[in-house]
Amino acid sequence: MAKRHLIGLLLATEEDWPAAFESVLSRIGSISYGGETHEFSTERITNEPFDLRSVPRYSLVIDRLTWWYDVPREWLKKIALLNDVYLLNNPFTFQAMEKHSAYCAMMRLGLKVPDTWLIPHRVPPRNPRFVPMAERYNPPFDLDAIAERIVYPLFMKPFDGGTWTGVTRIASSGELHRSYEESGERLMHLQAAVEGYDVFTRSLSIGPQTRVMHYDVTQEHHYRYRPDRDFLSPALEREVTTISRLVNAFFRWDFNSCEVIVKDGQAYPIDYANASPDLALTSLNYHFPWAISSLAAWCLFCTVTERSMPINQSTRDYFDVGDREELAYEEKLGRYRELADAHLQPAAFAEFREAALPHLDEAMVEYIESSEFDELLVRIIRAEEQPEMQESLIERSRALVRAWAADEHAAAR
Repeated sequence: MAKRHLIGLLLATEEDWPAAFESVLSRIGSISYGGETHEFSTERITNEPFDLRSVPRYSLVIDRLTWWYDVPREWLKKIALLNDVYLLNNPFTFQAMEKHSAYCAMMRLGLKVPDTWLIPHRVPPRNPRFVPMAERYNPPFDLDAIAERIVYPLFMKPFDGGTWTGVTRIASSGELHRSYEESGERLMHLQAAVEGYDVFTRSLSIGPQTRVMHYDVTQEHHYRYRPDRDFLSPALEREVTTISRLVNAFFRWDFNSCEVIVKDGQAYPIDYANASPDLALTSLNYHFPWAISSLAAWCLFCTVTERSMPINQSTRDYFDVGDREELAYEEKLGRYRELADAHLQPAAFAEFREAALPHLDEAMVEYIESSEFDELLVRIIRAEEQPEMQESLIERSRALVRAWAADEHAAAR
C-alpha cells in the first residue's frame, strides 16, 4: 500500500504559483523510493480556531502568510512543537526576518555587509510610558552626523521591510530629513550604498537548490529579473550561492531570497531575510518553472525521507568560524559551505531526485508548454494587472517561459 502525504499550502492572495505547484504534483503522480510507493496531495489551509492537542493531517506546510498574520503563525508553532510537521519556513526565527538580526549575524560571520545603523522611530510608540522613559534615557541624536559617518549616498530602509516598500536612496541632508519625516512609526536602518556596481543579483534558495538571477533594479517590477544566466564568473557564482545557503542554514530556513551586489569582484549582501520570497509568475517569468519544480522536489524529499523539523539553531558552530581572526574570508566561506551542506543535505537530495524524480524535468516542460499553463498565465494577468498592461505582459511572459522550455529541450539533447 502506498504511503500518502498531504502538503498544506498556507496562502494569502497568491494564485499563480499555488495553481502551478498543484498541477505539477498531479503530473508527477506517485513515486517509488526506498522500496516504497509514495502518493502526494495538496490542500489549501483555512485559518480557524484550533485545539492545541489536535493532530494535523499534514506532512509538510509551505507558509506564505504568517510573516504578517499571527493566528496561523501560532498554529505553525504548535504543529512544529507538538506534531513534528515540517515547515517552510521555521516560525521560531521570524524576528530575524525583520532584517536586523540577519544583518547582525552575517556581520559577525564576516560577510561584507555595508555599514548599517539603526535609528529610532520618527514617531514614537503609542505608549503612555514612552515620554517619561524617553526623558530619562533617550538623549537627542544628530541624524546628519550619522549620515556623514556612513557617507552619502546611502539608503533608508525599514528594519522589517519587504517588496522594497519604504526604501529610499538619499544623497543629501535635505533628502535624509524628508525621508525620516515620512518614515513615521516605522523603525528604520540607514545603510551605505554600493555605487557603481557591476551587477545586482537576487538568489532564490529552496533547500540546497539556488538560482542566482540577474536583477535590474532600474526597471519596473515585472521587468527586473533578466533571463541571462552566465553573468558571473564561476568563483563569484559559488560565493553568492554560498552566502544565500549560509543565511538559510544559519537561521534554519529552507525557502528564502538573498540580494547581493557585486562590485570589482567583491560580493556585498544587502538583503537576505525574506519570509515570503518572490514566486510570482509575472515577475520571475523565465525563472518561474525552475522555482516550481525545485519547490516540488524539495517538498517531496522532506516528506518521503521524513526530514526532521529544524527548530533549534546551531549558532555557535558558525560563530566558532566567524570569530577566528586568523581565517581568511575565503576559508570562512568554505567552512560555512560545509556547515550549510551538513544542514541542507545536497548529496542526499541529489540522490533522491535522481532515483525518485527522473521524470520531474520532463513533466515541468510538458506543463509549461500546455494549454493548462497558458490559461493560468492569462487568467492571472487579467485578474491582477491594469488593463493597459495586460496584452504586453501576456506576450512577454509567454515568450520568456517558452524560452525556458526551449533551453530545457536543448539541454536534454
